[in-house]
Amino acid sequence: MKQANRERGVVIWFTGLSGSGKTTIAHMVEDKLLAAGVPVEILDGDVVRENLSKGLGFSKEDRDTNIRRIAFVAHLLQRNGTFVITAAISPYRAIREEARAMSKDFVEVFADAPLEVCEERDTKGLYAKARAGEIKGFTGIDDPYEPPSGPEVVCHTDTEQVEESAQKVIDKLIELKYLEA
Repeated sequence: MKQANRERGVVIWFTGLSGSGKTTIAHMVEDKLLAAGVPVEILDGDVVRENLSKGLGFSKEDRDTNIRRIAFVAHLLQRNGTFVITAAISPYRAIREEARAMSKDFVEVFADAPLEVCEERDTKGLYAKARAGEIKGFTGIDDPYEPPSGPEVVCHTDTEQVEESAQKVIDKLIELKYLEA
């Protein structure tokens, strides 16, 4: 596998609930791309919040600002031939569409897992804190998550192995001619 066109990067936008498997799959996709010599960067939601969006809260406005920042950086990298993988909850459909519009080449990946599965995977106890009222505005509990209406890839992370989900993303990149097999 190799990059189809060195001047053509792509934004691979992972979305899904906390604990849905976005970051895990994103890192496996990154490993596959790096092994093929493809330039790639990951913009992880938690890391971006710590370094680029420090001080933002979790209001709708702050969440939208965070996603706009991620989309802007992704666009800058993508237009220079880099494959950019984002892994951020990005709960609102409209702001994801805004992110899509910023980058010419954009592949949305929905890490789809039932809320119960995400709660079982929650090693930080965030869902429990949200259910107890200790965290307000938590996506999936007292703040909405709007699933994508037409993602290029859907990974059913409650029934698929990580490798299978990552390969679905790679296969889609080949199908869309961002990669050559």
